[in-house]
Amino acid sequence: MARTTVPFTLDHLDALDALGVPCRSCLFWELDPVRRGRVTDAETRAEVKESWMSEVLREWGSCGRVALIDGEAVGYLTYAPPSYIPGAGLFSTGPPSPDAVLLSTAFVAEQHRGGIGRLLVQGMARDLVARGGIRAVEAFAYGGSRLAPDGGCLLPAEFLARVGFKTHRPHPRTPRMRMELRSLVTWRDEVEAALERLVGAVNPRTRPTPAHRDLN
Repeated sequence: MARTTVPFTLDHLDALDALGVPCRSCLFWELDPVRRGRVTDAETRAEVKESWMSEVLREWGSCGRVALIDGEAVGYLTYAPPSYIPGAGLFSTGPPSPDAVLLSTAFVAEQHRGGIGRLLVQGMARDLVARGGIRAVEAFAYGGSRLAPDGGCLLPAEFLARVGFKTHRPHPRTPRMRMELRSLVTWRDEVEAALERLVGAVNPRTRPTPAHRDLN
């Protein structure tokens, strides 16, 4: 099976709806508690979510990754600068660091869990490294080993630790975790340099002999 990630755009919303994604009409991150409480019906909430995503796409760029298996959407994650995620103001372990992008939420269809979450995080990291000027990704995590009881708006700290995050500000229930992108850039550069050395060892360049020189 071919597995990959692509930038999350408005075109993916219908495909994710078909998965029964609970986050489609959830505004936990996109609005502060007061404004969120004023939007009650699911249809309006979905419209507000789409408007939020359109704004981030226009002003900042793609705010997530979608995981595809053989071209079919099976999961996603979203991230953006903290200024676009007012729901983060609820947490005592905030605010997010000014040099970081905030990973807000993720979802993978149950039948496809087992590696897709890691694939999404890797796709996010590659995207942010390529953009430049972003030092880290942070996330408010749920301190338990299972999804948070609020419906999964927080990612499990255990999962984030497995994919490269470290605790940045401890808390028994909602620690703030951080993944440095600098280490990923260093790792990538080291791998590329090692590959160049390997290619050079396998196919060494030979110096031209007089017979090879252009005599014209």
